[in-house]
Amino acid sequence: MEDRDRQMKKEVSNREGQKDPKSDPCKNAKTRPPKQTKQIPIVGVGASAGGLAAFKDFFNSMPSQTGMAFVLVQHLDPTHESLMVDLLSRHTKMKVIQVEDHMQVEPNHVYMIPPNWDLAIQSGALRLIKPQQRRGMRMPIDFFFNSLAEDQRERAICIILSGTGSDGTMGLKAVKSYGGMVMVQQPEEAQYDGMPSSAIATGVVDYTLPAQEMSNILVNYIKHSYIRGHFGTEPVEISEPDDFNAILAIMHAQIGHNFHYYKKNTLIRRIKRRMGLKQLERMGDYVSYLRNSIEETKELFKDCLIGVTGFFREQESWEVLDRAVLKVLVESRASGQSIRIWVPGCSSGEEAYTISILLHEKFGSMNMHPHFNIFATDIDSNALEFARIGRYPESIASNLSEGLLEKYFKKKDGFYQVLNNLRENIVFSAQNLISDPPFSKLDLITCRNLLIYLESEIQQKVIELFHFALNKKGYLMLGNSETIGQNDHLFKAISKKWRIYERLETSLPTSASFPILLDRMPWNRMLQMVGC
Repeated sequence: MEDRDRQMKKEVSNREGQKDPKSDPCKNAKTRPPKQTKQIPIVGVGASAGGLAAFKDFFNSMPSQTGMAFVLVQHLDPTHESLMVDLLSRHTKMKVIQVEDHMQVEPNHVYMIPPNWDLAIQSGALRLIKPQQRRGMRMPIDFFFNSLAEDQRERAICIILSGTGSDGTMGLKAVKSYGGMVMVQQPEEAQYDGMPSSAIATGVVDYTLPAQEMSNILVNYIKHSYIRGHFGTEPVEISEPDDFNAILAIMHAQIGHNFHYYKKNTLIRRIKRRMGLKQLERMGDYVSYLRNSIEETKELFKDCLIGVTGFFREQESWEVLDRAVLKVLVESRASGQSIRIWVPGCSSGEEAYTISILLHEKFGSMNMHPHFNIFATDIDSNALEFARIGRYPESIASNLSEGLLEKYFKKKDGFYQVLNNLRENIVFSAQNLISDPPFSKLDLITCRNLLIYLESEIQQKVIELFHFALNKKGYLMLGNSETIGQNDHLFKAISKKWRIYERLETSLPTSASFPILLDRMPWNRMLQMVGC
């Protein structure tokens, strides 16, 4: 997630310098450095067509003294002054304000984006950014939700109301990946169900409700200790270790996956997030809830796996991979032998499709028929089904050229559908990196932002497993926040910045073993304890 922080801050920094002073709605406002972020819940609300009616329903039922701040991002006509502030002021006692640059967010206030601006939040201060139009399409809701996720992290809350298209879909996934909460208007209640339906299709929405029924959920949720807690980088103390282990045991029994090898900080925060949604303060009470609800166990399982991916995410890294690795692999396949690639932890498939695009382009540039197989695996069956379908929101156009979109996708109803020529070389399948046998005789493994969720000793074993699975001249690509650790005898760096490595032959012994299975707790005793 740190790499996305840097990317967003760079984006905001680059774009805020492009303001047109003649059209700046805050040119006479006092600009000052943002104050320290206040510990108040900030709710981002996105809407498009039909948004006014949804806003009215939402605020008609919302108390005026909740301690929350609401930031509204609606698609507005860039050539006309907005009347939204006046219109919404009739439906809430909270102060409704059109955003000015550097405006500090205050509780019990409603902030409306002005026309023809993008909006971000940094250290609790709202920033107006001149839009950077890409092929005639803007995604201001996605832009703000991404910013909100990075600024507020676990405290972030986002809501999607009526609208056409799919704006907000990618942003809400960012909010969820940081441990925030996501609500969506029930499609049948919305005047336009495009945006709500697109959001729901991600499978990460926490609540789907009519707009007028959201207030009680929000008010109760922000009172939970999860929202009021401190979220730093220091290790989280497990105050109830037996209950924590019982939760892992229940997931192992009911879902069949062992999370004992995942980092405790991540797991505890995911568990506490679910406790916040269920209004449970004691972990022991959550154990009882899980024991009686397979559906909640499934939801916790999904929460523990959430990450963020995208087409050509960190563009420069893919350019380096294309030049330094894929070009070499394709040139070495003049005889027609297939290139074999493994993408463990493929999530919703964007990374596997990105590699497929690059290889199709590379083979085509050399007038060669594409000969490659991509094995894309994950333990999340819902994510795999999404990847197999290959239907993505229109916001992916911000990361793909018009030529690539036309060549490999078909646009329909506000979405981009992957074409068969891109899909046919990819096999999506369920696989647990920890407990299932690996693929072998591979030319490339791309495993980005999966190791960061695993304990250090398991990271070491996974690196050794990758070394075993790769061919003599194989390559490994990790995420920007990951390294090979103390394994310089197994891999040499092709690009230290982008974590691209070449496999080395070594005579030194390694402890590589597979499947990686180290049950560290007496599961039978624990399962009896929790009644599974």
